Amino acid sequence: MPQTVNFQRPDGANVSGYLAEANRPLGAVVVIQEWWGLNEQIRGVARRWASAGFTALVPDLYRGKLTVEAEEASHMMTDLDFGDAASQDVRGAVQYLKGLRLGSGKVGVTGYCMGGALAVLSATLVPEADAAVVWYGMPPLQFVDASKIKMPLQAHWATQDTSFPIAGVDGLEAKFAEADVRYEGHRYLAHHAFANEEAQGPGRIAGTQYDAAWAQQAWDRAMRFFGQHLA
Repeated sequence: MPQTVNFQRPDGANVSGYLAEANRPLGAVVVIQEWWGLNEQIRGVARRWASAGFTALVPDLYRGKLTVEAEEASHMMTDLDFGDAASQDVRGAVQYLKGLRLGSGKVGVTGYCMGGALAVLSATLVPEADAAVVWYGMPPLQFVDASKIKMPLQAHWATQDTSFPIAGVDGLEAKFAEADVRYEGHRYLAHHAFANEEAQGPGRIAGTQYDAAWAQQAWDRAMRFFGQHLA
């Protein structure tokens, strides 16, 4: 039964989040939101992970704020301290799930768009995590210390992404290779947010487009990856 839970950050502050429980959990996953906030779409993503056997927790990084307007979402994302969000909110969520000892006891991190960038940072700042899956999002390269990534990492990129151009991905993957990160990257002939079913139709924002076929392939790969490293 999905529910709102409270957990503690490493610094002692309390954070709320959305928890979707798996019936017979193989492990657990922290799901990191897009720039819209903890909305129904990302709650659905958490439920999808739970239906696949991974109890999923979405930390509320915006502390209750939501938007459907791109300009407001951009402001909220800009106001977010990414280092604090990864090292405190996401790490606290991982520690909370570890404490539940679900299935194997292992916990992964995954994120979409803004959450993808935070998933990359979390791979460097959350030592308790066991694996990470990144969806079309990355931080500026100067903030990525790939030498600190000790967990296996998978990523899904869109070659027609104007928000996170593929040239930047080339640079990030070069850093992963130099640091001998256990990395598996996949590229799709798609636009940004290709796995977000709301990025379609007349209401979508410029530069995004849902693609059901590529989304399904990416989901299948992500589930196999977490099944291999978390179950």
